[in-house]
Amino acid sequence: MAGVAGGGGVGGSNDFQWCFSQVKGAIDEDVAEADIISTVEFNYSGDLLATGDKGGRVVIFQREQENKSRPHSRGEYNVYSTFQSHEPEFDYLKSLEIEEKINKIRWLPQQNAAHFLLSTNDKTIKLWKISERDKRAEGYNLKDEDGRLRDPFRITALRVPILKPMDLMVEASPRRIFANAHTYHINSISVNSDHETYLSADDLRINLWHLEITDRSFNIVDIKPANMEELTEVITAAEFHPHHCNVFVYSSSKGTIRLCDMRSSALCDRHSKFFEEPEDPSSRSFFSEIISSISDVKFSHSGRYMMTRDYLSVKVWDLNMENRPVETYQVHEYLRSKLCSLYENDCIFDKFECCWNGSDSAIMTGSYNNFFRMFDRNTRRDVTLEASRESSKPRAMLKPRKVCTGGKRKKDEISVDSLDFNKKILHTAWHPMENIIAVAATNNLYIFQDKIN
Repeated sequence: MAGVAGGGGVGGSNDFQWCFSQVKGAIDEDVAEADIISTVEFNYSGDLLATGDKGGRVVIFQREQENKSRPHSRGEYNVYSTFQSHEPEFDYLKSLEIEEKINKIRWLPQQNAAHFLLSTNDKTIKLWKISERDKRAEGYNLKDEDGRLRDPFRITALRVPILKPMDLMVEASPRRIFANAHTYHINSISVNSDHETYLSADDLRINLWHLEITDRSFNIVDIKPANMEELTEVITAAEFHPHHCNVFVYSSSKGTIRLCDMRSSALCDRHSKFFEEPEDPSSRSFFSEIISSISDVKFSHSGRYMMTRDYLSVKVWDLNMENRPVETYQVHEYLRSKLCSLYENDCIFDKFECCWNGSDSAIMTGSYNNFFRMFDRNTRRDVTLEASRESSKPRAMLKPRKVCTGGKRKKDEISVDSLDFNKKILHTAWHPMENIIAVAATNNLYIFQDKIN
């Protein structure tokens, strides 16, 4: 992590720059709705990368072993397994269609040769096992090689089945299905550091599950008012602390974050800590409440900080200081003057995610026009990069992009009026140990890595 920690990871100083590695997905102009990527997640080692899409599919990419003959070419990610995780359903009681879209994927730490992940749509969470088979048993007593049962009277000798090698098969099988616990749409799942439990959050409630038990969950947060007309805020994201299994946070549409401790009470309606930045009355507008809604919250790997993303900024909070964030980074401040048109085309409700690098020294989040932003916490440098096929030659260095807000536009700048709001980077992921990032741009997955000179 020397590049990022040393300050070059973001601003593009001499020792380190981002360059193109791979792009996955079709180039077609007409993108099918089902192919749009809706979540991206590295596993704990970073060797597997999972994506979910609006068509309910999960695609897992595996990093190839590094090639000894080409020591500089680090392992590429290739398709390892693809499976249909969720199907469209219909709730007959409420006359509602339940989309198959994958809202979130979370990996479980690897305990044996198989890999496990949780995937969820709006209502149902599934635990998937991804395992390899490269041998098959032959020589059964009661059935032939093609699987037909043998006549018991014709069996004259006892055979011992043997294992024979076969082509590698990667199988995905659903091991648990956690259903019927959420009235509203699930927006978050988070695996606990005890590796036995996980939480799932919807607009008004958070449930705690045991990975082995599917028929019941504990409701640990319920903010539903007795009279729904009194509803003033909803839960937007929730996450467990990376080291303390009793601590979790959830964010709200009012721009506040509540930290809860499950040791204090079974129902965590009363928070332990309440993080909120006081609003500047002079900058209040019609859009203030909408743009202050938090779309994502993520603990740092160290567990000391947490990061929140609202519409225009990313904030880093110290868990020991509730009254204001310790760092605030403007993601696309130039859009403040465009909020009216963004409200009219519904873009103002887009939910951008954010992520930390492995050493917590840099953070990344998305923007419009297929731009994504990186901020170096040590040097306070920031950079805007673009996920586009134009710079998708192998090892091509990413050129920093600049948005011009008014006045004379320089040659390399792009005018704020010519930004494409249909191209948005909502989902990004950073390798847990290395400078490799995955960026979802509509139906394409871009993978970038550092170029060490």
